[in-house]
Amino acid sequence: MSAELRSTGHGQTLVLTLSNPGLRNALDPAIYAAGIEALGSAERNAEVRSVVLTGEGGVFSAGGNLQRLQTQRVQDLPAQQASITALHDWIEAIRTYPKPVIAAVEGSAAGAGLALVLACDLVVAARSARFATAYARVGLSPDGGTSWHLARALPRALAAELLMCGDLVEAERLHALGLVNRLADTGQALQAALDLADTLHGRAPNALASCKELLDEAAHQPLSAQLDLERAHFLRNLTHANAGEGIAAFLDKRTPHWH
Repeated sequence: MSAELRSTGHGQTLVLTLSNPGLRNALDPAIYAAGIEALGSAERNAEVRSVVLTGEGGVFSAGGNLQRLQTQRVQDLPAQQASITALHDWIEAIRTYPKPVIAAVEGSAAGAGLALVLACDLVVAARSARFATAYARVGLSPDGGTSWHLARALPRALAAELLMCGDLVEAERLHALGLVNRLADTGQALQAALDLADTLHGRAPNALASCKELLDEAAHQPLSAQLDLERAHFLRNLTHANAGEGIAAFLDKRTPHWH
């Protein structure tokens, strides 16, 4: 069976499931393209309030298909670049997608699979889940924004350990380091991620989109510029109908109904 990205609806959440039977959900350009298309469709669908990314069969993803990479080594440079660019386009699509994206991790997430996890806004992992950059173990360097995310989330020595050693790291350790938001019992990561998504559905969609954009912008600009951006977002959200509804609901001690 070929690799594919399966889409299923769970209430207001779109669940995207990495599926590549026999290869531990290894990734390929067809999956990258499907991921970008799925996010584009979900962004246009007001009924979709969040996305959960997970893997089939108790495994998140082993990352790149090493057999495919071995073949790719002898291809011309444009072909090699196209494959990596396709992954990077999907990573950027996740980061710029205006709705929350949650990774639900069972089993292992390695290489590009870990890159996908790091690109998500929130991470829910089974306590038995394990993570690895894996690149250096096969003579490669990171892709998919792995170095970018780790360098911003961890002290340099810790990021260097994960990238250079490439050893499997338990979910408990990444939770302690702040890379995993919530831990779940084995087999319950998807349900825990759906529960977290339901919590986010209780927040105003426009406010969540602003939070996501502000967090991304804060990583590379000075405080004065960030304050200007926060002011712009705050004023735009203040005049949005959801602010009126949210404030009124708080004062009336009732549940808000977002637009």
